[in-house]
Amino acid sequence: METGKWKRNATFFIAGQFLSMFGSMLVQYAITWHITLQTQSGGVMTIFTCAALLPMVFVSPFAGVWADRYNRKHLVNLSDGAIALVTLVVALLYFSGSKSIWILLAAVMARSVGQGVQQPAANALIPQLVPQEHLVRFNGFQSSMQSLTMFAAPMASGALLTFLPIEYIFLIDIGTAVIGIAIVFFCVKVSRVSKPEERKPGAKVYFREMTEGLRYIGGTAWLKTLFVAFALFAVLASPAAMLTPLQVARTFGDDVWRLTAIEILFAVGMTAGGIIMSAWGGFKNKARTMTLAWLLFGVTTVLFGVIPNFWIYLGVMLLCGCTMPLFNVPTMALMQTEIPQELMGRVFGAITMCSGLAMPVGMLLFGPLGDIVKIEWLLIVTGAMLIAGAFVLRGRKELVQICEKPPYRVTRH
Repeated sequence: METGKWKRNATFFIAGQFLSMFGSMLVQYAITWHITLQTQSGGVMTIFTCAALLPMVFVSPFAGVWADRYNRKHLVNLSDGAIALVTLVVALLYFSGSKSIWILLAAVMARSVGQGVQQPAANALIPQLVPQEHLVRFNGFQSSMQSLTMFAAPMASGALLTFLPIEYIFLIDIGTAVIGIAIVFFCVKVSRVSKPEERKPGAKVYFREMTEGLRYIGGTAWLKTLFVAFALFAVLASPAAMLTPLQVARTFGDDVWRLTAIEILFAVGMTAGGIIMSAWGGFKNKARTMTLAWLLFGVTTVLFGVIPNFWIYLGVMLLCGCTMPLFNVPTMALMQTEIPQELMGRVFGAITMCSGLAMPVGMLLFGPLGDIVKIEWLLIVTGAMLIAGAFVLRGRKELVQICEKPPYRVTRH
């Protein structure tokens, strides 16, 4: 693939996805804060959290099959377009005076389905755009853009909600989606992937193909290790990810600026980590970079439990954010390099399902414990377990060896 061609494709793809993601997150935060202000109900927020997560979890295995069957660029655009269409319907209902939180609940569920289709297709599409030797740096840059969205979208959404009704924010999402879809459709050229056989429709065929993907994961030692690592990391990281705002409110004060500060510093840290990975690329053996990320995240989690000063706490939060791309970027590049193209969608669909379920499981375990024991103790214990897990991960020979061998060559024609 010519250097100029793939860089042009990758740039347009990131630009289109950034616009679509920014608009989507703008609406997601607007809905969350609108519901919070309107109901002030923890039960309602729990319902909305489940509505935003569970449909994506359930649809992602099917979406993985679609990503291996059909044109991935079209799937990305169709799912983004479907999300924008749902937003348009909700906006029209709100403009007509039909304002109900249950309309927003239905919208959140439908948007979650669209996201469940989009994620496996987008992740599987990247190796068709970017040469293997540049995947780590590309994923690092993309991670920075996603983190920048996490940083900018909540601030923009909060500012807009102060002087605009929520239905006008819906229109912004529709506009960014239309532009983003147009950029990807017209400007991104995707090489075709050879398929071993013509696949027929039918429920039995879909389930058989899903089973093939799961068998591939179960029969591939390094990939099975990565899946276990993903799940354990998500569960053990849930106190640091979800309970630190509550810890800050209890320990340092419930000022809104404190809660805002930790969110901003974490997002800035993730942006910096993505830039570091884009420039550095990580160690030659990706397993060493993943292990370093586990170790640093474990250390920062322990520090959250022992630091008495809020300003130092914010510095650790910045470092904690930096560690996330150090794990996600090389892991994503490894899978995009080693997994055969005809199975990649199903594998990423399974990852979306796994990561979507692991965090709620962690919160079901640690959330109630946070009301029984001090959150600081939960952070210290889970951080220590993450540190131990880093050494276990480093000792997994199947993972170390796959990171040393020459990469799998993607078949194109």
